[in-house]
Amino acid sequence: MLKRFTPSSRPAPKHSGQRGFTLLELLVAVLVFSFGILALVSVQATATRMATDARDRSTAAFLADQLMARMLISDPANAASFAHRTSGGACLASGTNSSNSTVTDWLTEVAAQLPNAPSSQQQVLINAGTGEVTVTLCWRNGNDNPRSLSVSNQIQWP
Repeated sequence: MLKRFTPSSRPAPKHSGQRGFTLLELLVAVLVFSFGILALVSVQATATRMATDARDRSTAAFLADQLMARMLISDPANAASFAHRTSGGACLASGTNSSNSTVTDWLTEVAAQLPNAPSSQQQVLINAGTGEVTVTLCWRNGNDNPRSLSVSNQIQWP
């Protein structure tokens, strides 16, 4: 036979030491979950910033290669006219701007494809004796530090 419990025969629940314990567990779980979500947001922001930087570096390398290819098919007598802002260092270029239409068109492309990349920061160095060309591109993403990429190559003019 089944034993029936009557209200007077049931044991009294012991709530005195556990009062509010479930609420405390819930608050701790929400806190741990919140920290996890904040960490994921931080990782996502870092990944986005790194992907943007990689894209910009790839674009800069392509643009530098594009200028060198244009120089290769140009008249060797015009080699010196490709020089652009030959004094100063990376992103602090100074000196004379190139008046060569190939370089000025290229500088317009650089400004259009890289963020905050004015022509005054780009540099093209020509060593007429060896044919070595160094192209330095500078740009800035928002408030980040300036980024730069230098590509050097020996151009064998015919």
